[in-house]
Amino acid sequence: MAETRKERARHWQYDELPGVDLLRARYIRKAFVRHTHENFVIAAIADGVEVFHHGAGDQYAGAGSLALVNPDTPHTGRAGVPEGWRYGAVYPSPEVVAAIAAETTTLRGAPGFVTPVLDDPHTARLVHRVLRATDEGNALAADTLLRVVVTRLLRLNGGTLPRREVRTAGARVAARARAVLEERMAGPPTLERLAAELGTSPFALLRAFRDTYGMPPHTWLTDARVRRARRLLDAGTSPSEAAATVGFTDQPHLNRHFSRIVGVPPGAYQRERKNVQDARGGLLVPSGAWQRNEQCNGRTDGMSQTRRRSPTAPSYGTPWESGSPSDSPASPSE
Repeated sequence: MAETRKERARHWQYDELPGVDLLRARYIRKAFVRHTHENFVIAAIADGVEVFHHGAGDQYAGAGSLALVNPDTPHTGRAGVPEGWRYGAVYPSPEVVAAIAAETTTLRGAPGFVTPVLDDPHTARLVHRVLRATDEGNALAADTLLRVVVTRLLRLNGGTLPRREVRTAGARVAARARAVLEERMAGPPTLERLAAELGTSPFALLRAFRDTYGMPPHTWLTDARVRRARRLLDAGTSPSEAAATVGFTDQPHLNRHFSRIVGVPPGAYQRERKNVQDARGGLLVPSGAWQRNEQCNGRTDGMSQTRRRSPTAPSYGTPWESGSPSDSPASPSE
């Protein structure tokens, strides 16, 4: 029983689904800080409840429902019940979603989701089947099911995203501030100096930035640093070098923020990129153990090479986590 209450996560990619990130996780105490994604979030809740702040208030997603977040939309995440929540998620890029929408829907412009939570057990099961197909190396099934998922969600809950136009003076100042922070990410100015450079006051800049981007400049900067660190890790940069490049004080600093936004530490994230084909067994390692190892040692030795290459994934509780989603009639992916 205690084994099933451990936090576990796996964040990976599958070569045959370009432009799509994948995640399986069980979280109990983890709380995601306010952040954004460059891709869409399609998260299918298997059990428990996730609460995430989105827009003007908290949203609740329970078993059989989907948490849906459009790109560049600030949101958080935490458990809504003591036992936490378990879910599988796909993160298709805007280009992938736009291509599917153009082929299978009548939506025009940039497609997106209208509401952040949709109660649709059938589509939730399909999401888990996408993940299982990648575990099995079944490219045809994974690609087909992903397209069915996106099409169904856009038909049930889709619309055209509004164009983000910089109209007000405050929004223009916020956009200029964002450009400065992007350019000087490793050595950003203070709020007072940034405001002075832009010809405004610190509080006016703070208010304009929050109104435009949904978070204050320092929170946005942390989010942007993690985004850039992800790209560096994808390109093969070591976590310690990535941390220094984007402006974190050291690797443990990167580890802490990366885990609170992405869901796994940077070493585990990068390891999956390097072992896409070896990861088909669906191995899940306790996220807390990853975090402790990387914070204490500044390295990524949470799994031995032998375990990473094991063709058989160890079970730690339910068929959804260790075998085919269709193995059990109680499975979320029957």
